[in-house]
Amino acid sequence: METTSDALLVIDLQKGVCYGDQTIDQLSTLITLVNQRIETYREQRKSIIFIQHCDLDLPFQSAAWEILTDLKRKETDFIIQKTHANAFYQTDLQLLLQAHQISSLEICGAQTEFCVDTTIKFAHGLGYHLSMKRGASTTYDNSFLSAAETIAFYETIWAQRFLHFIE
Repeated sequence: METTSDALLVIDLQKGVCYGDQTIDQLSTLITLVNQRIETYREQRKSIIFIQHCDLDLPFQSAAWEILTDLKRKETDFIIQKTHANAFYQTDLQLLLQAHQISSLEICGAQTEFCVDTTIKFAHGLGYHLSMKRGASTTYDNSFLSAAETIAFYETIWAQRFLHFIE
């Protein structure tokens, strides 16, 4: 049986996050990986939680705000709306996790250096046991690093400090 946590947390894989002037790095590869993880969690009857960002660039119920249609989301999956990089900040995520006795989370999503990193560090501080598949987050090139360099940089920081990588 494949290694899983109590729940899979899918962060901000939304149209307006992943498509802009360009497509976010390695999106099709990430969608394939996330869908594989979703299938594994479904087979094990474990929770899948989608985190959906809402702000001026991602207005509530706009096309940009929508979760990517290529993801294998079901109506029975949980959705948490957020307005901050930290998925726990002023949301019901902590209450949901407590209500379902979830103490470990597998993380995936976008953007590596913003919402994924912030949520990982905050969840770790709250005592959650965290895991991730390598390459399960993505971002864009920036003026300092390519997307691949940014992902590698953060994965190095997260490894054995904030989460463990599922091989």
